[in-house]
Amino acid sequence: MIILTGNSNPAFAKAVSQYLDIPLADCIVKKFADKEIFVEIRDNVRGEDVFILQSTSFPVNDNLMELLILTDAVRRSSARRITAVIPYFGYARQDRKSAPRTPISAKLVANLIVESGVDRVLTMDLHAGQIQGFFDIPVDNLFAAPVTVRDIKENYNTKKLTIVSPDAGGVVRARNIASRLGAPLAIVDKRRPKAGVSEVMHIIGDVTGQSCILIDDLVDSGGTLVNAADALLASGATEVSAYITHGVLSSGAPERIAKSNLKELVVTDSIAETKPVRKASNIRILSISDHIGEAIARTAAEQSVSSLFD
Repeated sequence: MIILTGNSNPAFAKAVSQYLDIPLADCIVKKFADKEIFVEIRDNVRGEDVFILQSTSFPVNDNLMELLILTDAVRRSSARRITAVIPYFGYARQDRKSAPRTPISAKLVANLIVESGVDRVLTMDLHAGQIQGFFDIPVDNLFAAPVTVRDIKENYNTKKLTIVSPDAGGVVRARNIASRLGAPLAIVDKRRPKAGVSEVMHIIGDVTGQSCILIDDLVDSGGTLVNAADALLASGATEVSAYITHGVLSSGAPERIAKSNLKELVVTDSIAETKPVRKASNIRILSISDHIGEAIARTAAEQSVSSLFD
């Protein structure tokens, strides 16, 4: 097995390699003066089972191109199989035509990855499950739920806990966590007048006297979480926290979270943390490197990965 990584999240790749007890392959991924990406793999990959670890997070297009170019370099070096390990799959929110004359960019990116020579994709908590069908190759969509549930049990009193979905679209994800914890479920009824803006309308469910935990796949601007926390507290919740798989946390979001009524925002290390995230006192990073590492080990050994969903 050979493990490669680009520049999207070196710390995460190192943690995965330590779990597997396999050093990262020696490769150069750099940019020329005009920002053109150059890759050179210095280790022999001929006939090897190669795993390329690369989240397509900010800067999305640079990290995506690194993934594609790394794949092409490995394919032209006669690797036996190439698995793209993409903990966070960028462009996933563009999974349908949201208006006339708009693209389905998630499908385009899937096509690019397949055409570059990838044989298999390993990802986590896709924004929309149907994106798996955009690929004409096998896709393993892991869930952070087992890691999330374990952390919640260690840090919260589950007898006074209510799991909350921040919108109707995330109910299935939140219900999965709630059933694992034996906790009740509530839903935030919101509307989105325009992209990046959300307004809470109602809270569906009784949260009086409860410690509430919001569950979602990603947080970008943080507006939805902040508004939902305020609405839950106004409805009688004693405290509100959030567990989100992918901490996109675009410009200004960490500061917005830090000033909010959220007791804690827990995000995984699927996306490299930034300096503002490290400065925010109520943002905590939960590692999924062992979870991903175990999935890689099982894939390489041709063993079942589905048991990791439990």
